[in-house]
Amino acid sequence: MFLESAINSSQHRGWIEIICGSMFSGKTEELIRRLNRARIAKQRVEIFKPSIDTRYDETNVVSHNENAIQSTPVQSSSQILLYASEVDVVGIDEAQFFDDELVNVCNKLADSGIRVILAGLDMDFTGKPFGPIPALMATAEYVTKVHAICMRCGNLAHYSHRMTADEKLVMLGETDTYEPLCRDCFIKARKRV
Repeated sequence: MFLESAINSSQHRGWIEIICGSMFSGKTEELIRRLNRARIAKQRVEIFKPSIDTRYDETNVVSHNENAIQSTPVQSSSQILLYASEVDVVGIDEAQFFDDELVNVCNKLADSGIRVILAGLDMDFTGKPFGPIPALMATAEYVTKVHAICMRCGNLAHYSHRMTADEKLVMLGETDTYEPLCRDCFIKARKRV
């Protein structure tokens, strides 16, 4: 895989990797996997998450499969620059919840030689591009789009359908609030809302 060979390159330079997709697609699981591999390689790793994400843990990044990795919760993306010194790799979970300044922060980190790995939803519950993720996808060297399985028909799912009537853009939830759907099932579900 080209990404793996670039990561193992002897020349040290920074870059940005995005792991995106719908809810329940394994984004955080993949982020944790990449960060653990970097630690095995004795690289200095720092992980961040938005402080509003307290679903599983106040500080740790935790996947739906309950795999966890220690992180630093931050209020804004600019705080990441304050904590990301003396590191080789920066991981950022739930990147869609950060402000638009996250794009500049990630580029500054990558420009300084740091590998930046982000995970986040690429679309909100209405199917529109979400937060800074689209701009990060445009500037990233590597983009991995992961898919869930549609809860209604079993096809690949890349939409996060909200099953409640709440219209707030940011609403933390789990399987009681969201379900991954394919395009066809998402269109049908949105017509009923």
